[in-house]
Amino acid sequence: MRALIAAATGLAVALALVFTITAMGSPAGGTSPKPLLTTVPKHP
Repeated sequence: MRALIAAATGLAVALALVFTITAMGSPAGGTSPKPLLTTVPKHP
């Protein structure tokens, strides 16, 4: 019975955390205009 109560409590806390983060919305920001380097440049 204790395991069931602990699981229900953990689920409630997890859902509360998800709803809190969702309510705050996504952070304001943008993408970088510079592309990321995906390959290593050749050495001379």
